[in-house]
Amino acid sequence: MNPLERLAVRLSLTRAEISVISLLVVFLVLGGAVRNFRSVRDADTLLQQRENERFSERETDSLIAAASVLAGGTAAAETGGETEALTLSGEQLYPEDFEEEKPHEKKTARRSGKKVFNGTLAFNKATEKQLQQIPGVGPVMARRLVAFRASKGGRVSRHEELLDVKGIGKKKLEILKKHLTLE
Repeated sequence: MNPLERLAVRLSLTRAEISVISLLVVFLVLGGAVRNFRSVRDADTLLQQRENERFSERETDSLIAAASVLAGGTAAAETGGETEALTLSGEQLYPEDFEEEKPHEKKTARRSGKKVFNGTLAFNKATEKQLQQIPGVGPVMARRLVAFRASKGGRVSRHEELLDVKGIGKKKLEILKKHLTLE
């Protein structure tokens, strides 16, 4: 007598019932393996997302610029008499985008707080400096907004169009809607 038949006799089960129970156990083990595989895959995906979120937009731009400079990938581009550095992808780099920390200087605590601006600006006429008054808009974002406006022919008709600007999501768009008019 083989072990399967002995088990059937001991449990007083038929051969068909033993086969069904064996099949169910196999499916149970396979289900556990698939579930474990999915949870590992989801954990890897979540870990990758967290890693990607670590770098802010400014840090990423700085890293790209540094890598292109090290690789010798910067080129000078003539734009109306001005020479600007371009990365390999064609994005413009500006010296004020990159701050160098001096190791021997002590940094003093600044109590600047958040920007407080309660007014509104006409987006289609605003300068970079005026746009920087809006909370969450720095020099880089102001430059991108002005460049976006120029690419649209100097006129933006809906706030939702601003979602096409790199770095503007739904939250920042809500802030911009409060402070920008599209006359």
